[in-house]
Amino acid sequence: MSMLKIKKGDTVKVIAGKDKDKEGKVIAVNQKEGKVVVEGVNMLTKHTKPSAANQNGGIIHQEGPIDASNVMYVHKGKATRVGIKMDGDKKVRYAKSTGEVID
Repeated sequence: MSMLKIKKGDTVKVIAGKDKDKEGKVIAVNQKEGKVVVEGVNMLTKHTKPSAANQNGGIIHQEGPIDASNVMYVHKGKATRVGIKMDGDKKVRYAKSTGEVID
């Protein structure tokens, strides 16, 4: 994948998989693998040993990465595709449904 149109902090909607129709904020983006980590989506169960950071150890629930192609940017409450255009001499993202500049 050359470039992801989703960035950290964006609100996205899951459009495929077991968590379809869930919305959440993007916590992390892995540009190289084309994956994103979304708050409250694709929850994984991890068994941890006691350590200095986690005294008790036990079972931890955390978000797992999902493919960026399975999420859509949410603009004004509706999921929309994201495009890139030149605004003067600067590249900007825009919502394809409305044509409005995102950032």
